[in-house]
Amino acid sequence: MSYLNLDKKKTTTTAKELNILLADYNLYYQKLRNFHWNVVGDNFFDLHIKFEEMYEDAKLKVDEIAERILTLRFQPTSNFTDYLKISNLKESSSETKDLQMVKILLEDHGKILQQMRKVIEKADAAGDEGTIDMIGGFIGHIEKISWMLDAWTMKTGDNHPEA
Repeated sequence: MSYLNLDKKKTTTTAKELNILLADYNLYYQKLRNFHWNVVGDNFFDLHIKFEEMYEDAKLKVDEIAERILTLRFQPTSNFTDYLKISNLKESSSETKDLQMVKILLEDHGKILQQMRKVIEKADAAGDEGTIDMIGGFIGHIEKISWMLDAWTMKTGDNHPEA
């Protein structure tokens, strides 16, 4: 790993937190597929399209996270048995209603953002600017999607969203 000028002992904790984020993103991706396939009702067209956009983005992030772990010379976790053990997220029922789907995703975004901040904290301690840069971009994106989903849940006339 000398070509990165990083201390492998210091990046061990970064890789561990990245693997948890990888597990989170794999569960998130599958949850988005579930919701995309199973959304029904008046909001079908809006949410079916939005969930597809979101799972396509999540699929790319899964690959980027795994490749960052490999770049740091660690092994990415790669099976669902392990993902389910270490992820901050839980699976969701296929029977979930449309509004509840969005609320679940917003809760998941909060957990993913917390995990991203843990990754950045560990990467900062290791002097790992590459990981910090990658995750920083992810944070801005998920915050924007969260704002949009939250706006979608508001009733017309709600002028003051919760802080």
